[in-house]
Amino acid sequence: MKLVILDRDGVINLDSDEYIKSPEEWTPIPGSLEAIARLTQAGFRVVVATNQSGLGRGMFDMATLNAMHDKMHKAVSQLGGRIDAVFFCPHAQEADCACRKPRPGMLLEIAERFNLPLAQVPAVGDSLRDLQAASAAGARPVLVLTGKGQRTADAGGLPAGTEIYRDLAAAAAALTA
Repeated sequence: MKLVILDRDGVINLDSDEYIKSPEEWTPIPGSLEAIARLTQAGFRVVVATNQSGLGRGMFDMATLNAMHDKMHKAVSQLGGRIDAVFFCPHAQEADCACRKPRPGMLLEIAERFNLPLAQVPAVGDSLRDLQAASAAGARPVLVLTGKGQRTADAGGLPAGTEIYRDLAAAAAALTA
């Protein structure tokens, strides 16, 4: 099985320092939905792994998060793609949980659920914590320069072997080449 793990905010959709709190605020990055369709059509299982501390902070509820993800699933499906699963950490940073990136818990749960070791599984993110979680879980860290990605690249200190692409479309093109 070919698997790819994607962060959500800043990779698939536009990010906001004020959090994405509603389906109306969820706007795809140009080319990202087509990239997911390309990955799907190339035989990849696409899984989203996202920190959603807005839940823990009371900024939105589960019904709203589900509505955002429903919008994402439908938009991807309309282009011939599929997101096989969405894993999320609902906790605020203060909770000190094992699932919040940069900790690898969420990615390890994906490995267990899909019964697949994460060695060589690309984990695409736009922040250092995404890459740190990928590295800690044994996955292949991939940075996109959308969202916080350019700032992340400029700050340096990336895990060894991190691949860098302009956006999810460029990453998908490389993964499916």
